Amino acid sequence: MTVPSPYADRLRRLPVQRHEVEVRGATTAYWVYGPEDAETTVIAVHGFRGEHHGLEPVLAYLPEVRVIAPDLPGFGESAPLPGRRHDLDEYAGWLMDFAATVAPGAVILGHSFGSIVTAAAVARGLRTPRLILLNPIGAPALEGPKGLMTRLAVLYYALGARLPERLGTALLRNRVIVRVMSITMAKTKDPALRRFIHDQHDTYFSRFSDRDVLRDAFVASVSHDVREFAPEIDVPTLLVAAERDDITPIEAERKLAKTFPDAELVEIAHVGHLIHYETPAEAAGAVRRFLRIPVVRGR
Repeated sequence: MTVPSPYADRLRRLPVQRHEVEVRGATTAYWVYGPEDAETTVIAVHGFRGEHHGLEPVLAYLPEVRVIAPDLPGFGESAPLPGRRHDLDEYAGWLMDFAATVAPGAVILGHSFGSIVTAAAVARGLRTPRLILLNPIGAPALEGPKGLMTRLAVLYYALGARLPERLGTALLRNRVIVRVMSITMAKTKDPALRRFIHDQHDTYFSRFSDRDVLRDAFVASVSHDVREFAPEIDVPTLLVAAERDDITPIEAERKLAKTFPDAELVEIAHVGHLIHYETPAEAAGAVRRFLRIPVVRGR
């Protein structure tokens, strides 16, 4: 990372520790933010091609909460799961095992692809008092406002998987293509914030273990959405959605909220699929209200 974070001052005040745990035969790296004696513990699951750093701006505005943020298997510093296809069933099973080992009964939070993983796990029996979904994938990606871009992405990942390994991996990590993705998703007009967002993607968006894991995760991300699992989720759920999200339009998010037995929808204006970078204070405020966490003086 070469561009200073706009949230650096807040993050510096936040305690953080790195840990590792064996889950399903592989090492999962995870980070614990906030006070160890916090009343509320949250497990936060990042999105496709990302890793735990992406959610840090939101965590910076939740200093009273203990947040456990793993890297998904095969991304960041977490090893891929040996001998397994990294599909949605596997990721949901991994999350259930991870939560049972590290923080049973924690609140569960998922962003983007993480919203699908967390919703699938909770629907299948992961015990949690509450579920939080940021930028939930509430409709098929191929049908969203950028359906054409998604179809091009399908071709891109398919080509990356079929080319000779060295060439295919280089294509998937190509910085020009990563920058195009970043420019497409960013909505802010603030040049400093845009530079930070692009630097985040340059730094962390290609930290996948190998192209097979990336292909599997991509297929999972475009083959499923939260609607599949919403009716089976019987815990209070918060959806934090963006009015300009190119992946799931806000009208689809409004319909999605109605398919849960108990859900609350918070809409954030003037932002797209990067709530966690562009409006983290607003997202954290919605989380705080949902979890009934009072603001500590001086924060």
